[in-house]
Amino acid sequence: MQKKVKVKPNSKQQKIEEQADGSLTVYLKSPPVDGKANEELIKLLADEFEVPKSHIRIKSGLSSRQKLIEIEE
Repeated sequence: MQKKVKVKPNSKQQKIEEQADGSLTVYLKSPPVDGKANEELIKLLADEFEVPKSHIRIKSGLSSRQKLIEIEE
């Protein structure tokens, strides 16, 4: 399964919002420095979709706020 994700780093709280088009907006506490926000994103999505962290890959947008995430089920 692939999901389009818009990341909002440096937020006050962690949360995931599903948009009408099926994409996700993810609010992260971590700053976008040294991959910390990407690590937090993978952990949060693993918890949300109840899969191991190893089943989640960032296919594109590694250093962008717009990402394409692949989730193996």
